[in-house]
Amino acid sequence: MKAVFVLLALLVVLSGCFANESFAEISENQAFLLEGSGFAVTEETIRISEVDLGLSSQNQRGSTIDFLIEDGFITLDEEEFLISNLQGKFLREGKYIRMNGNIESSNGFDSSISFFGRLVEESKDASVYGFTGRITTSDDTYKIIYTAKLSTLSKTSTMETEKSTDIIIHILKGSSVQKTTDDLTPGVNSSINLRFFSVERLTVQPGTTITIVNDDVNNHSIISGNYDDRLNPKSDGRISTGNITPGESTTITFNGLGIYKLYDPDYTWMKLEVASFNVVDNFNTASNQRGN
Repeated sequence: MKAVFVLLALLVVLSGCFANESFAEISENQAFLLEGSGFAVTEETIRISEVDLGLSSQNQRGSTIDFLIEDGFITLDEEEFLISNLQGKFLREGKYIRMNGNIESSNGFDSSISFFGRLVEESKDASVYGFTGRITTSDDTYKIIYTAKLSTLSKTSTMETEKSTDIIIHILKGSSVQKTTDDLTPGVNSSINLRFFSVERLTVQPGTTITIVNDDVNNHSIISGNYDDRLNPKSDGRISTGNITPGESTTITFNGLGIYKLYDPDYTWMKLEVASFNVVDNFNTASNQRGN
């Protein structure tokens, strides 16, 4: 058991060393999503663990930027821990991430985390980090190792802006059929060709209303919840549109703070991710990649 964890940790450390010349593009007042998975290990067990957090960067001091964790969850197998009081720092212009604080289990018991991440690789839209650290529950302490993606939503603004009420997102024609790389159209960017919504990631202010237009030939409905397990997605009850017939539209209002994961329960590959933060300076993100 120890040998397995030591080997995995060594791989993360080495991959971080290979990234010495890489720096994530991180600055003040930005919104991010941190999504990843890996293992939580004790002397007796290995559990699958996932992390899904919404972050907002704060003030910068030198090469360090503080961030707050606005919303999200961490899992140990089927057990879900909600964010209670977490904060962290981007270190050396985003080369490293440190975060710690409290999380709350579904039965109300307090737990804590202490994570340290090293930048492995980055692209135009996202960065990959390797994380090690600990999750301490009322029953045990787990050593963790994750691979996680940090993606930028949109830059937040310290200036007050008006809420937008004219955001329109289209359900694309053919979305009721799951697409694979075999369905790619020659000469068309794959990140666009494999999409099911005209926009698949969005940042809004609380209270914003968006319009969903069904351009497909079949009925669709949109609900919110945890769609990471495609075979058994779980609704959280915050959003439910009912049927949207072809050519018709419906509106969704995001009244709360946090991350809304939206999907069609009949076509679970259709995913739309909305981050609701207090103030943002635009609503369309630069990333057109499909959510994972």
